[in-house]
Amino acid sequence: MKGCLFLRDYWRCFMRTYKLTIAYDGTRYQGWQRQSNTDRTIQGILEQTISGQIGYDVEVNGSGRTDAGVHAKGQTASVMLPGKTEENFFTEKINEVLPEDIRILSAKLVKNGFHARKSAVGKTYEYHIDTGEKPDVFTRKYAYHFPNDLDVEKMKEAARLLAGTHEFAGYTDKRDEKSTKRTIYDIIIRRQNNGLVIEYTGTGFLYHMVRILTGTLLEVGIHQRTPQSVSEALKSKDRARAGFLAPAKGLFLRKVYY
Repeated sequence: MKGCLFLRDYWRCFMRTYKLTIAYDGTRYQGWQRQSNTDRTIQGILEQTISGQIGYDVEVNGSGRTDAGVHAKGQTASVMLPGKTEENFFTEKINEVLPEDIRILSAKLVKNGFHARKSAVGKTYEYHIDTGEKPDVFTRKYAYHFPNDLDVEKMKEAARLLAGTHEFAGYTDKRDEKSTKRTIYDIIIRRQNNGLVIEYTGTGFLYHMVRILTGTLLEVGIHQRTPQSVSEALKSKDRARAGFLAPAKGLFLRKVYY
């Protein structure tokens, strides 16, 4: 077989790559990425569950990390297994033994070489905010309670200044990023029930970037800063000039684009 002449490459000829779309409630987990000091990670549990069903260790690669407490409606992951699996192996057999707050929504056989992170070209995140006087009984774990009368028009004005290609060094809590240049295609702010949803679509996002952007826009919404001030953190690359870090529980990874 072409490409299988060398023993070191032989195994690859029998491997198949699967693209998984996964939803999870991040409330009780320490984020996506596996860690040596805890077994409460999404990646770690998926790897342990799939490995337990097929009898050997596998690696599940996500489209990117989500922090502790962050949720996903459409996280994407890739995994390689030998040969073709049963049609409903992931969505039935694996889901049966996964915790109830992690679900594989779909599984698709894709061309070898696909990698959930390296092949991704964009992502959409959404942040949920509850502006009611008291936290909503049913959404209190999935929305940030921020009981204020927000000036949405001012927030939209600030969002337009943040959209585009910029150096977002002032909007991350990680100082050693190799590159902080990112493109935000759109920031949509819409009212929903007793609050707001802020939707961010871009090429990719830095550590804490969406949560810092949200905190900044909320400060604009309560007139603690002007819409124009959001550009100061972009130009200066100074984290101190951006807003507060909004809590993780309001953030959802909604979709990954390829």
